[in-house]
Amino acid sequence: MYYRLLIDCQDRKGLVYKISKVLFEEGFNIENQQEFVDRENQKFFFRAVIEGEVNRETLLEKLKRELGEECNIRLVRDRKKRLFLMATKEAHGLGDILIKWFSGDLPVEILGVVANRENLRELVEKFGIPFYYIPAEGKSRVEHEKEMLEVIAPTNPDYIILAKFMRILTPYFVEKFPNRIINIHHSFLPAFIGANPYKQAYERGVKIIGATAHFVNNNLDDGPIIEQDVIRVNHQMSWQEMRNLGRDIEKVVLGRAIKLVIEDRVFIYGNKTIIL
Repeated sequence: MYYRLLIDCQDRKGLVYKISKVLFEEGFNIENQQEFVDRENQKFFFRAVIEGEVNRETLLEKLKRELGEECNIRLVRDRKKRLFLMATKEAHGLGDILIKWFSGDLPVEILGVVANRENLRELVEKFGIPFYYIPAEGKSRVEHEKEMLEVIAPTNPDYIILAKFMRILTPYFVEKFPNRIINIHHSFLPAFIGANPYKQAYERGVKIIGATAHFVNNNLDDGPIIEQDVIRVNHQMSWQEMRNLGRDIEKVVLGRAIKLVIEDRVFIYGNKTIIL
């Protein structure tokens, strides 16, 4: 059986030795491991893939005894993560996730897709995935979110992916899934806000466009960043060409971010992330 061992605590000498000693004594083989020390704050981060038969409570107790009670220690069984997707009307991010899932390149379980528009139903149902259309018109944001939660919450997802879901989530929704909601947006914010940011960027003569995947918190587009990328553009491109390139990079960045979280590589540290 494979597990992922994730540890973060104050740095001090001998931590890697103590971790390895406990794993050896408990009969585990370390397949691979990564460490990082934030020297400014003397913070230690550790991730290892381990193989063996585990008595979870015994292993965690021994690690706590060796490392100290203040250490944050997680033991995660290697399994397919469960995702619920949220969308509006843009198909590029959602479609890329579905294709990667269908081809086996994204080893997850997709529990369903909920959207406030119905135009993506045909795409989703081609993959045999449940599609839930919950319109927002005539409802407050909280009323709309309560209806969405009625289909999302019972599935107990590991992560919720906002595949261009074009509505701002309220604290009521966000607090149900702390550090488990992932969003993708163009990196023009806050310089180009509102409608048609690519046209605004074109009119300003930007030289790069990009995308950012981040966890959602109660501050708009301010959650810990998981993954980013950019691509160069020039004055010869129309805003429509920039938009198409932007959509391409959005789906690439979102796909990378999902891969990182389902492999338990992301440590949230304040309002940023450490990736191991």
